[in-house]
Formats: sequence, C-alpha cells, structure tokens
Amino acid sequence: MKYSFRNVLASSLAVTLLASPFAGNSVKAADNATMNVRIMETTDIHVNVVNYDYYKDSPTDEFGLAKTATLINAARQESENSLLFDNGDLLQGNPLGDYMAKINPLQDGQTHPVYKAMNLLNYDAGNIGNHEFNYGLDFLEESIDDANFNYVNANIYKDDGDNDPANDENYFNPYLMLDKTFTDTDGQEHQLKVGVIGFVPPQVMQWDKSNLEGKVIAKDIVETANKFVPKMKEEGADIIVAIPHSGFEEAAPKGYDENAVYYLSEVEGIDAILFGHAHKVFPGDASFEGVEGVDTAKGTINGVASVEPGYWGDHLGVIDLELEQVNGEWKVADSQSQARPIYDKANKTPLVEADPEIVEAVSDEHYATLEYVRGPVGETTAPITSYFALVKDDPSIQVVTNAQKWYVENNIQGTEYENLPVLSAGAPFKAGGRGGSSYYTDIAAGTIAIKNVADLYVYPNTLKAVRLNGAELKEWLEMSAGQFNQIDADSTEEQALINPDFPSYNYDVIDGVTYKIDVTGPAKYDSKGNLIDPKAKRIKNLKYNGKRVTEDMEFIVATNNYRASGGGNFPGLDGSNIILDSPDENRQIVIDYLREKGTINPSADGNWMFEKVNDTVKATFESSLAAKTYSENMAGLNFVNETANGFAKYTINLNDDERLHPYKKNKTNKGLSMIKSVKETN
Repeated sequence: MKYSFRNVLASSLAVTLLASPFAGNSVKAADNATMNVRIMETTDIHVNVVNYDYYKDSPTDEFGLAKTATLINAARQESENSLLFDNGDLLQGNPLGDYMAKINPLQDGQTHPVYKAMNLLNYDAGNIGNHEFNYGLDFLEESIDDANFNYVNANIYKDDGDNDPANDENYFNPYLMLDKTFTDTDGQEHQLKVGVIGFVPPQVMQWDKSNLEGKVIAKDIVETANKFVPKMKEEGADIIVAIPHSGFEEAAPKGYDENAVYYLSEVEGIDAILFGHAHKVFPGDASFEGVEGVDTAKGTINGVASVEPGYWGDHLGVIDLELEQVNGEWKVADSQSQARPIYDKANKTPLVEADPEIVEAVSDEHYATLEYVRGPVGETTAPITSYFALVKDDPSIQVVTNAQKWYVENNIQGTEYENLPVLSAGAPFKAGGRGGSSYYTDIAAGTIAIKNVADLYVYPNTLKAVRLNGAELKEWLEMSAGQFNQIDADSTEEQALINPDFPSYNYDVIDGVTYKIDVTGPAKYDSKGNLIDPKAKRIKNLKYNGKRVTEDMEFIVATNNYRASGGGNFPGLDGSNIILDSPDENRQIVIDYLREKGTINPSADGNWMFEKVNDTVKATFESSLAAKTYSENMAGLNFVNETANGFAKYTINLNDDERLHPYKKNKTNKGLSMIKSVKETN
C-alpha cells in the first residue's frame, strides 16, 4: 500500500527564517554598490530522496531530500540572489542506490531518480563525493550525464602512467565560472562571475582501489586549491565558492589529508566553503566550539564563511554573503551561515512537509525499491535476537562481528597488516533500556530481508579498523565491563547485574579472543570513560588461539568510526591508531556478508562468559516480557516475573558451566537445539 504525505506548508514553515540577516546594519560605501547573495548547500544525501526509511520500511520526518526541497524553495523566496550546490555522496548509501546500480541497473537514456529530483530544484553545480565512485566510473558517468547542471572536481586526474605531474589532465572539470545576473540593494542589475571548485578525499584511491586503480589518480586538496584558485581569479571570478567533500580537523596537516577544510580556509581567494563528508552540522555541532579560528556564531572558519548541513538532507546549508563593490571589484563585507533543520529532534516534531513534486518524480523507483527491500538477502537457520545480549554471548552481535572481520580480512590483503590477527568488536545496540521493552532485535529463523538488517545494525556508522597491542586490547574490554554492577559474592539477596547508567552501545564484545568477566570485582572505568580504580581487573584469562594474550601482542580490531575516533571515551581509542579508514557503512557490510554467505548459522561462539561465583548469588536483570519463551530453552536463565511497561525480571546462574551456550540441548523438541557456531560452519 502506498503511503501518503501531507500537503506542503509553503507559507508557514515551522522554522525561523530570516529574510535578510544583514537588515538594518548594511554599510554602503559612497557611490559603490552592495549586494546580498545567498548560497545554499545539500550534502551527503546518500540517495535519500524520499523521506522514507527503507530499513524500517516506514516514512520518516527526520531525513530526505523531499523535505529539504521545501526549505530550498522557502529560502529562495527570501532572497533575490541565490545559488544552490550539492556536495556529493549522492549516488550510494541506501537500498534505492543499490537498486539503481545493481538490481535494475541504470541504462543509457534513463535518468537516475536523484537527478529527477534535483533537476526540479535547479541546482547550479555539483561536486563529486567519495561514494560516487563506489559503483565504478562507468556508472558514475552514466548517472551524472542526465543532471541539468555541471559537476566540478579539481583533484582527480587521469592516470597517464608517465610519472610526470606537469602534464596531468583533470578527469572532471576542475572548476566552473557561473555568469549570474544579480540585483544589488538599490535594485540595479550586475553581472557576477561566480567561480566554483570541488574536491574529494584523496583516500578514494584506497577506498575504491578496484574501481579506480590504473584509471585515475588523486592529489592533495590544499595543493590543488593553491594551483587553481589563482587561475580562477585571473579568469575574472568575482567570488569563489569551494565545495570540498571533506571534513574538519584542526591537527597539523600531514599532506593528502582526508579532512582538509581547516587548511583550505587558509587558501587566499576562497570566499565561501560548502563542506561535508563527516555528517556533521556547522554551525551547530558542539565539536566545533572553542576551536581557534572558528566563529560558531557567524559560521566562519579563519574568517571564511562556511557551512556543513549534516547528512541525508536533514539540514539545508545557507550562507548569506554581503558583497561590497570596491574600486570595481566585489568583496565580502559580511557573512552569516546557518544550517536549517527539517526536524526538531528535541521535541520530535517535523518542521517542514515533503515536497509532493519531488516525491512524485521518483515514485516508480521508490516503490520498486520497496519491493526489493522486502525481499531476501539471506537465510538464518535460527532466530537472531538481542534479548539477552548483555548477559550472554549473543547471535545478534556475532553476525555483525563476523561480517566486520570478513570485510577487514579481505581489505588488508596485500598490505603490511595482512599477517596480523583480526578481531572484531560489536555491541548490542537494541537492548531495551530507555528504548523501551520493544527495543530489541527479534528476527525469526528463515528469510532475512534487507530491512531486517536495521535490527542488527541501527546506526549509520562506517567501518574502521585499529591497530592495538595486548595491553590496549585488555583496557578496551575493561572499559566495556563497566556495563555490570559489582556483585557481592557472599550475599544471598537479589542483586541487579546491569548498570543502567552504562549505555548498551558502549558494551563491546570483542570476537576472536576468549575471556571471562569477574563481576565481583570493581569496575576500572565509569560509564564516561573516567579511570576510577587503577588496580581493578575484571577481565580474566584473556586468550588468543588458546594462548594468553601478552602486552606486546599486536592485533587489528574491526569496529566503527564512532568507537575508533574516541566515541565512548574508551582508553587508547582516539583516532590515532586507525589503519583502515573505510567509507563503507557497517550496515551495508552486514548486507554484503549475508548475500555472500547465503545461509548463516547465527549462534554465538561463546567466546566470553562471567567468572564463576557462588551458587547462592541471585543475579537479576531486565529484558522484554517477549523474551520469556526464549529463556525457557536457554541454559542458566530463568524468568522471574513481569515488571512494568512490557519488561520482565530474569535471573542468570553465574555458576553454570553451560551458560555460555546460546541454547540448551534439545530435550523439549521445540526446535531450539544446540547448533554449531558461525565460525565453525562458515
């Protein structure tokens, strides 16, 4: 059944929109003109054209270009002079993108749905993002040839193989000159030449090696800007807009930097920066506060007007420039940047309606994608649930860690890391708590559809791999063990096992090693990563391939961008030891893994367990009432009673040798018999 959208609120947006951010304070030099120019940006749409969550199979108010379109139309009405650009990562990122590239591939003469939508919005230019290369250069060229606007990229060159950079040719147009007729504040028309230049992370040569090697090469972003920006000025650019598909870092540049926006802002001649890639919001994200050279009130970086409007169309980037004509040349006299949201997250309220014209334009491809996501990607021989993921090694984590390990092992072949052991970290994202009693993974045995993968991996993280030694690995696990309260081994009273203040997404299970957790000892770290007991040692008997892990052993650990870059404040994880900086989403990696395996056996391999305590200890925890049926067939778990709001109390026997197993031996013939682990069968 088709879903419907409410009518567009064209005249009553629930967003604070300023007709002119410079009203009342504009300064005009004698006999010189002033002009207000609005520059708008979308970025990292990742094929989210319709405001629909294909993984949950339901409409959403939180993202989608159809929603952003309403902001674009409103912002245009407020300004006489406006420009609209897209910053890339447009063609890949959700099932619609896969459908157009792999399931029902785009044909010559056919318009990709993203361009059906964007052509209606009259973009002025687009930049190439790193994910544009994911389906290969042929698909990219076939897709963008139907855009009613031109593309720029300055740092991708044809690979001519002669090792002479002097004669290298750009693969794309390095920059554009847009001739615009704009009106000044006195109503007089002027011809304004707007220079537009784009960039992509040089790391695309690593991320998409199979698609790009031998065909193109990538060069440093800032070096390239220093080459072309002076040429653009020589050719008469009145203002220059840089569109780097690149994030923000304030650390000293190392050359060929992935996140080069801060350094790009120091290139003379750039008047505005429209950035992206990192899926952040500027101005707005707290991570930009207090950084030298950054003005989060005005939205400038080293004095250059800048904006980053999140991802998936959840914001529209807006830069308002006040230009002043001085001695016949246009100069930026003032600026104001903002990222306008489509959704009020605090109050969980939509701020705009979807543009029905955009929705209708892509309806055929949208409904074809729905049919696709409702189809299978694989089979599971047993249920995949997360009801007991905090107290037992769990199949919902095991499937994810297996997929991540598979991906990393494939991607480090031929590198200096190929002989290092690969481990994989995963957490129970859906584990009740503040999410409620229905916030658990529960996939029945049988067919797994693409939409089910959201149950296994709920966040749009990208995969990263870090290099650690044995000591650092143990500290990672010590931090994770803060998930548990300290248990008094001598008490016969009920004791809650789970620390409710510790987020379940920070409880990492690391597969590839075996270990025990002693919950009778104190936690070494609190829920915020603070060291609270330097002598604490909850992690016991940590082994790799049956041998104790020593401090100097080295490992590669597959994880996600959040954890690898310091999310959760885990010791030793700050982004400095990332050795595989993949642009691929963990969720997509799980999909690809399931497709390759066909049929999986999702039982956990029992690589971790609690250290034994006295039989008299009564350790309790909460899970969903819906988990009762599963508990009846699981070793060491017992249902106690229903509590409130769909939750129930359970006990776990911390002195049960069988408690590491996912299911009891089949004595009840309920079809939940012991099965071999994924690692044995795959």
